[in-house]
Amino acid sequence: MGSWSEATASKSWGPALNRRAFLSRSGLGLMALATLLKPDFLRGAVLPSPRWRGVVNPLHNPPRAKRVIFLYMAGGPSHLETFDYKPQLAKLHGQPMPESFTKGQQVAQLQNQELACFAPQFAFSRQGRSGQVISELFPNVGTVADDICIIRSMVTDAINHDPAHTLMNTGTTISGRPSMGSWVLYGLGSENEELPGFVVLTSTEGRSPQPISTRMWHSGFLPGQFQGVPLRTKGDAVLYLNPPAGVNAAQQHEVVTAVQSLNRSQQNIVDDPEIATRIAQYEMAFRMQTSVPGLMDVSNEPKHILDLYGCRPGDGTFASNCLLARRLAERGVRFIQLYHRDWDHHNDLVTFIRQNAANVDRATAALIKDLKQRGMLEDTLVIWGGEFGRTPMAQKDKGGPGRDHHIKGFSMFLCGGGIKRGLTYGSTDELGYNAVENIVHVHDLHATILHLLGIDHLRLTVKFQGLDIRLTNVSGNVVKDLLA
Repeated sequence: MGSWSEATASKSWGPALNRRAFLSRSGLGLMALATLLKPDFLRGAVLPSPRWRGVVNPLHNPPRAKRVIFLYMAGGPSHLETFDYKPQLAKLHGQPMPESFTKGQQVAQLQNQELACFAPQFAFSRQGRSGQVISELFPNVGTVADDICIIRSMVTDAINHDPAHTLMNTGTTISGRPSMGSWVLYGLGSENEELPGFVVLTSTEGRSPQPISTRMWHSGFLPGQFQGVPLRTKGDAVLYLNPPAGVNAAQQHEVVTAVQSLNRSQQNIVDDPEIATRIAQYEMAFRMQTSVPGLMDVSNEPKHILDLYGCRPGDGTFASNCLLARRLAERGVRFIQLYHRDWDHHNDLVTFIRQNAANVDRATAALIKDLKQRGMLEDTLVIWGGEFGRTPMAQKDKGGPGRDHHIKGFSMFLCGGGIKRGLTYGSTDELGYNAVENIVHVHDLHATILHLLGIDHLRLTVKFQGLDIRLTNVSGNVVKDLLA
């Protein structure tokens, strides 16, 4: 048998341990044994970690909004059926799309096909004292026309869903970067110690064909405590939140206390951000056992509020999620994102968009009205929109015609949180193809959102792989014309 050596140790145990690491790790083992022999050995040893208050402290500029609710319409709503009426497109319905618009332009699924103009399929009318032009698909949103700011000149860079989602959510098409909600939580922290500062809700009604990835709310290279936490609106809101059968709260607290003490001891030695995240998330999970049931229990909501949203609590609908979004906002959650995945209408546009608009119209308006009557709209920024728009040209597939993906011009709207009310900003050309006036890129949108929260987008950066990374990548300007 060969003699014991440092090389042998490395082969058997991985990298050689120095004396300090060996003693410390042995100590952890002894502490773990002690907790088995005497469960109250470490009781009281874990002190609550201080609430994360953000790295932007003090704020870069006076904030207009404290929180964000992003109503994310995954799949790409057609601006031509929602907020951007084009009478000239209606006149050219069925005729060839003028080549001056489309020659050399990128399309998703209409390559090498005859491109025919496809008229807006629904009537539009002026709504509110501001006279904003809104589709008949959104009669309830029309009742809050004087509170919203419609941007008709959005543009993006990615023409397929996944990279376009990634760009809208993280500021780049490169996977693995922090999401917008993670940047906001990292910058500002949360106002609630009992709930995550970044919460994601996904509705379940409709065809829901549009896939979305968890990286859309991931923290990327930021510590994991800043990633979005999905709450389910059907069944248990969070899996494994409740103790298993036969385990009471006191027993569970003993286990968590012991594990946290071990984590803290290890953290004192290695200073690993992921251990710090683990500590924070254990504590958050323990607090959520009491806070989440109270959040999800809407039995104390008056009937007129439930009727306003048009929801049956626990049904997993967009309407229920909008009500939960208001409840989360009341509790100080910083960033709330609702995904509604039914806007990818390559075919049967008329049928599917009518159904889908009905699923979101009433609840969207209800959320705005509810926030307003509670005095919360002025410091809550509400965003409505998807990753891109749809083509003015028809796409003929199975069933009736639809519209292909479109990145050159589409619509979103903002509301509350320091945004001008009753404003239509920017425009596309006469056929709704190119944004031509007051163009707003996704980076500009992100810069404006951060500005409203009191953050200079140029100064919220993290060094990663030798670069100073930020949400707005290497561009972006605050759209000051949108600010009240």
